[in-house]
Amino acid sequence: MEKIIGLIDAPFTPFDENGEINLAPIPRYADMLQRNGLKGVFINGSSGEGYMLTEEERMKLAEAWVAAAPKDFKVIVHVGSTCIKSSRRLAAHAQEIGAWGTGAMATPFPRIGRIEELVAYCEEIAGGAPNLPFYFYHIPAFNNAYLSMLDLLKAVDGRIPNFAGIKYTFESLYEYNRCLRYKDGKYDMLHGQDETILPCLAMGGAKGGIGGTTNYNGKVLTGIIDAWNAGDLDKARELQNFAQDVIDVICHFRGNIVGGKRIMKLIGLDLGKNRVPFQNMTDEEEAQMKKELEAISFFERCNEI
Repeated sequence: MEKIIGLIDAPFTPFDENGEINLAPIPRYADMLQRNGLKGVFINGSSGEGYMLTEEERMKLAEAWVAAAPKDFKVIVHVGSTCIKSSRRLAAHAQEIGAWGTGAMATPFPRIGRIEELVAYCEEIAGGAPNLPFYFYHIPAFNNAYLSMLDLLKAVDGRIPNFAGIKYTFESLYEYNRCLRYKDGKYDMLHGQDETILPCLAMGGAKGGIGGTTNYNGKVLTGIIDAWNAGDLDKARELQNFAQDVIDVICHFRGNIVGGKRIMKLIGLDLGKNRVPFQNMTDEEEAQMKKELEAISFFERCNEI
C-alpha cells in the first residue's frame, strides 16, 4: 500500500451559529490547507469532535471533503464510534464516496484492554471498506487503550489485509521506532504529535504524520520536515521550538480542540464554536490568547488564508 509522505491535517468541524454543521467553508478550508503544504485531511477525529456528531452529520462532512479535495489531496475518514455497526457503516460509506482511506481510534466505552479485542475491533471496521487502507489511531489518553502497538502490528499482520498502519499519538519514541522498524518498515507509522516531529525524524525516520495544530501552523510544521531533509538542523530546531511555543499558548486555553479552533477565527476562517460539553472560550479569553500569540510573532508565520 502507498505510504503517506508529508503531513495530513486533522481539521475542525465547522458549525453555524445554531450549532449545526456548516459545510460552506470546506472548499476554502481544503484549498487553504493544500496551499500551506498539507497533503490531505483526517476528518471526524478528535480535532473534528467526531464522537459528538451524528452518523448523518459525519457522512455529510465526508461527502463535502471528498467533493472539495484538490488534486492529489488525500481524504481519510475517521469512523470510530462506540457502536461497531455504526463504524462499519461509516467505513462502507467512505469507500462508496471515494475517500482515500479510513481510520479509527479505540472506542472509549467499553474500554479495550487486550490486543485480541483491539484486533477484532479493527478487523470488523476495516472489513467495511476492504478496498481502502485502514489506520488505527493510537491515542490512549482519550480511551485508556494503553496497549503495545508493536504487539498490535504482529497480531494484524496477515489477518487484516488492508491494515495500513498507525496514527501514533503517544509519547513513547522508543515504541514508535520499534513499530517503524517492524519487518523493515512494513507498516505506515504516521507521527501524531506536533510537538515531537523533529525527534521522530531523527530517531525513527518518520516520513508522514497527522497533526492538529497544522490547521493554523502548518507552514512551520511542514518546514521542520523540509529543513531536516535539507540537512539544516539549526533551522529544524528553531521551527520545532516555535511550534512548541504555539502549543504552550493553546494549552492555556483548553488545548487545540477549543483554543486551536478559535485561532482559525483569528487568522480569517471562522469555523464556529465547539459543541457541549466543551467549554467555549469567552471574548476575554480570545483577546488574551491573541496577545500571547502576538508576543511570539505567530501571525507573521501562521498559515495564509
